[in-house]
Amino acid sequence: MSYFDVASAAPLHPVARQALQASLDEGWADPARLYREGRRARLLLDAAREAAAEAVGCRADELVFTSSGTRAVHDGIAGALAGRRRVGRHLVVSAVEHSAVLHSAASHEGDGGSVTEVGVAREGAVSVSAYAGALRDDTALACLQSANHEVGTVQPVAEVAQACRDAGVPLLVDAAQSLAWGPVAGDWSLLAGSAHKWGGPAGVGILVVRKGVRFAPQGPADERESGRAAGFENIPGIVAAAASLRAVRAEAAAEAVRLRELTDRIRARVPELVTDVEVVGDPVRRLPHLVTFSCLYVDGESVLHGLDRAGFSVSSGSSCTSSTLTPSHVLRAMGVVSEGNVRVSLPMGTPESEVERFLEVLPEVVGGVREKLGAPVAAAAGTAEAVTVDALGMSCPLPVIELARAIGGVRVGGTVTVLADDEVAAVDIPAWCWTQKQEYVGERAADRGVAYVVRRLR
Repeated sequence: MSYFDVASAAPLHPVARQALQASLDEGWADPARLYREGRRARLLLDAAREAAAEAVGCRADELVFTSSGTRAVHDGIAGALAGRRRVGRHLVVSAVEHSAVLHSAASHEGDGGSVTEVGVAREGAVSVSAYAGALRDDTALACLQSANHEVGTVQPVAEVAQACRDAGVPLLVDAAQSLAWGPVAGDWSLLAGSAHKWGGPAGVGILVVRKGVRFAPQGPADERESGRAAGFENIPGIVAAAASLRAVRAEAAAEAVRLRELTDRIRARVPELVTDVEVVGDPVRRLPHLVTFSCLYVDGESVLHGLDRAGFSVSSGSSCTSSTLTPSHVLRAMGVVSEGNVRVSLPMGTPESEVERFLEVLPEVVGGVREKLGAPVAAAAGTAEAVTVDALGMSCPLPVIELARAIGGVRVGGTVTVLADDEVAAVDIPAWCWTQKQEYVGERAADRGVAYVVRRLR
């Protein structure tokens, strides 16, 4: 079995396993106590903090350990907003942040605060000027991920951090996806990360608050972790997290070059091997190990199950999976096809042969799903002026399949109107037009659902 989903969780690094086992015997005591066992636990905790801080590029007294990366994000946003409440209650985020950030933003908005979402280009990155333009006099905090968790696009953090600094606004960076590959550049103010993303154990996060940043921890006061992370420290997990971060960093430079060659191969070969595919994300400014593509006329769940049976564990941002009934907010914000989405994120050490085997298996899996769903063939030379397709009650990807079938029945310049009540159609029909070089005319409310109008251009 080939595990190609480290963007969700990386396998436990061998160094992390060794450190975890060793510290189970040495780090079980309360590090706040003065007796021998407590002092031993404190030494382990302090050493782990120093190692993690060195890897992040901050002072040791700026870094605390939390119970997860999500907890680090939630606590970091809440504490920074509370610390700058006198400035205002405006929060700026990008439209493609991890759900942990967006959930915090929604909570802030529900509590009376205001939120501005900065959109992204089709490659998934924010514009520095657009982000800077969203900052206001009452902006208390800005958030920007270092790299996207679904498509791998690297954000212009250093430039945005400078714009925030010029405006007097602290910037919180969610660095969960990128810390394995190096420190985050720029003059950022707060940073969050999660150990299970770089081969450490789950249940350990990091939160960095730079000196001078106004920060007011929320919730009941706690003496642990400078008052910024409540509860008894998981010292074995923390030690393993710091050890694994140091270990993966030692491998990162060489592995980045090697894995980028493999993901470049996937980016180039998949469209050659499978028709009607869109490779998404920035082709250059991206993480070295991650590549995402969307296949028209298939549902993501079926493709993932097919790849799983063939021995490959991958992920999907497709709306057509059992875990979600709405399109990926990242793919929606980018305006790209969400149906049949496949995310491949390679672990360090992935052999070239496994990537080649994946490329051999993929066309058969996608072809099998398309055959079952009745995917269309090439459009014919139709003569009709206008055709209406009733896709009411159909879920992704069927409205797009019906559109693709119908487009062959109209002449060039004619239109197809698709009636659909699946909200995914609002994303995938315009994205289908972009990939197929047809014109998306627009949408209007219908008696039931929405009418989407497409004009045939070729």
